[in-house]
Formats: sequence, structure tokens, C-alpha cells
Amino acid sequence: MGISLARGTALVAALLASTVSFAATPGKALDLATPEGGIEAFRKVQCSTVDKQPVVYYWVGETFSRVAGEPDRKLFRFQGMNVRQCVTVTDPVRGVGFRQVSREVLYYEDPATGQIIDEWKNPWTGESVKVLHIANDPVNFRGPIFPKGADGKPYQSEIQTMGDQWWGTTTVPLFYRNPLAGDYQDYVGGTYHATEMFNFFGGVANLTNPKTTSASVSARPVRTLAKRSAPAATAGMSGSACAIGISASAAALRSAISPRRSRVTACASGRAALWRAWLTRSASLRQARSASR
Repeated sequence: MGISLARGTALVAALLASTVSFAATPGKALDLATPEGGIEAFRKVQCSTVDKQPVVYYWVGETFSRVAGEPDRKLFRFQGMNVRQCVTVTDPVRGVGFRQVSREVLYYEDPATGQIIDEWKNPWTGESVKVLHIANDPVNFRGPIFPKGADGKPYQSEIQTMGDQWWGTTTVPLFYRNPLAGDYQDYVGGTYHATEMFNFFGGVANLTNPKTTSASVSARPVRTLAKRSAPAATAGMSGSACAIGISASAAALRSAISPRRSRVTACASGRAALWRAWLTRSASLRQARSASR
């Protein structure tokens, strides 16, 4: 499986007129036991078998603190969406696969009212701080996925079935330098340390139907985040998802994006600039170490 949340498809007629289809044999259900069937099923869960067809994931959830010796506190609600598309990639040795590209936003909300907030009062210190909403661009596969792996082994689907229901799980441990922490990572706990855990569910008939280009998926995402800074030791984001498109259900999120677009874009640009600065600094340090040897 892969990182994904609940979603629906956004069909664009002008785009579909020029797209390429990554499809099963007409009239024949996908065989999840084969590398080709497993790859296509994975693509239908992630996006669409039609090249460049936009697919929208939409999710809602809550964020809780975890501090030793005290009950968990609900800090925020949140809602977000991820827009992605896939393209077919053909390799003469590894077969016909695909690659996915996407980007996403997430907005934090007041835990009581559900209103999107731009300022938050820390319940431990009483300090009011500005809220930095999430704008991740890009959120892409590292490379294409093929029926045959780089090691020559056939792709094996992790999808499990029971009757007409399928499910899959994904656990993603994360540990890397936080570019927002600047030059004082070791002093402020700048390492980003988290774990993302996803459970996906759906119907086998829908997933393996050769006439469907994208599967109907429900998901349960959870993320835990460890922080060195007191008083919160960890925070957990728990979301629930249902399959929808860009509809009235996401109206609040869409209306929030427009007035905040410049700031979110600036945040994303700032993160990118910090990443570039950190990578440049790391390269310089490596060169200096090599020269000193």
C-alpha cells in the first residue's frame, strides 16, 4: 500500500479527451495474485488508471497531546485534501507501471467550534502563537512502480481479502532533519520524528471491476509525533475518511484556501528555501570533510 487518505475523483472533460488509459483486459476482473493485477489495483486505490486524471483525497480528524502523568488533550481538529494524478511508465525489462505526483494542504481548526484558526493559545503556557497550516508540495512517489522490481522479483500486492471486502495497511516511520529548525537543530529538538499509520478498506468487486478506473476507498490514518521540547512529549493526529470529491462537503476547506493562499504559498516557498539552504550547507560540509582527509 502507500500513503493515501479518503478521496473522490474530479473529472475534467477536456483533460480526459487526451488521456491514456492504464487498463485491465476488457471484461476480465483483476487478478490480485498477479504482479500486473496487483499493480493496477494499487493504482486504482492511489489514483486513477486514466493518465493525468485528477483524484482528490479529503480527510478530517483531531490532534491530541500525550504528556506523561496527565490525560490527553484535544488540541485541534483538522481537515485537508490531497490532489494527485498518475501517469503510465513503460520499462522494456520491468513492464508497464505508473508514477504518482501530488500536493496537499491541511488546515487546523478550533477543537470546540471547528472553525479554521490562524492563532492558537498554548494550554500549558498561555502563550498565543500564529498557526502555520500545512502546504506540502510535492508529495510524490520516489519513482515508478513496476510489475517487476529493481531486484528482478515480481511485485506482490499487500491487499488482503475476506469475502467481498479488501483491506491494506501501511506504516511509515519518519526521522529526518527539520528544515524549519534552522542552525540549532540539536538544541531545539529539530529532528522530525513521527510515524504514519494507515488502514484502507473497500469492496473487492469494485476494486477488481475492469470498468472502474478508480476504487472507492475508506481509510483510517493515524500519525504520532515525538517532540523533545516540553511540556508535550508526543502528539497524535487521528483522522477518519470517506470517499468524496470536491463537493459541498469540502466547502469550508475551499473557502479557507482563497484568503490564505498567499500565506500558505509563502510558507511552502519558505520551506523549500530552507531545504535548499540546508542541502547546500550539507554539501559544503561534505566537501570540507573530504578536503581535510
